[in-house]
Amino acid sequence: MKPQAFDYARPDSADEAVALLAEGGDDARILAGGQSLMAVLNLRLAQPGMLIDISRVPDLNYVRAGATHLAIGAAATQGAVEWRAQLAAEVPLLAQAFPHISHFQIRNRGTVCGSIAHADPSAELPLALLALQGEVALRSRRGRRVVAAADFFQGMLMTARSADELVEEARYPLARPGERYAFEEFSGRHGDFALCAVAAVVGPDGIRLAVGGVSDRPRVRAWPHLAGADLEHAINDFAWELEAKDDHHASAKFRRQLVRHLGATAIRRAST
Repeated sequence: MKPQAFDYARPDSADEAVALLAEGGDDARILAGGQSLMAVLNLRLAQPGMLIDISRVPDLNYVRAGATHLAIGAAATQGAVEWRAQLAAEVPLLAQAFPHISHFQIRNRGTVCGSIAHADPSAELPLALLALQGEVALRSRRGRRVVAAADFFQGMLMTARSADELVEEARYPLARPGERYAFEEFSGRHGDFALCAVAAVVGPDGIRLAVGGVSDRPRVRAWPHLAGADLEHAINDFAWELEAKDDHHASAKFRRQLVRHLGATAIRRAST
């Protein structure tokens, strides 16, 4: 199929992009890498009247390490972040997640912020952001605001972003002293959507486990330091708390079993 006809705008600055968003409202969509959006348009699941292409906006194309987090601009591709020489030291969990994301050709075009804005419940980048307690910076003509990842993802393809807001920046916290990280995923074949993905953070304050691909959005739980049967019971309880999807890809029962297995594996790996 082909998308319905739309107007195309290519702003030269972030200011121009948010002005176009304000004018377009619900009828406008941001185009960055297009790896999620174009499939939706071709299937006519979305029929916007205007696409605002930010892929060449220089003030949105950056990857910067600050004192506390790695800031990734809206136009920065996944590949640009993945191949950053310092990434494994800066945000180890993110470095582990990237190889699971589709194929390298997709990562060459797709953007980090685009994946976060799309909010597919199986996506790896939103999952890592949630596990690390990261933030999403939003910008509109009305101003700027920052939303915690825990509040940003609100359902399948649903976020806290308003129609006139641009996901300007994703903020992934830098590795903290004493913390260790692990990412695990199961899919039907490499590059497919995750049937279950988990991200574990083990540190001085305890254990944090985020799960994606199972319910309508990524979910996270935190516990004090647990081991053995206590940890097994905690992960099992988490798996049963999830409103697991039951579809032609996998049953809810199988997805919960994956949560138990992958969760235990990730926590064990992050603990050693």
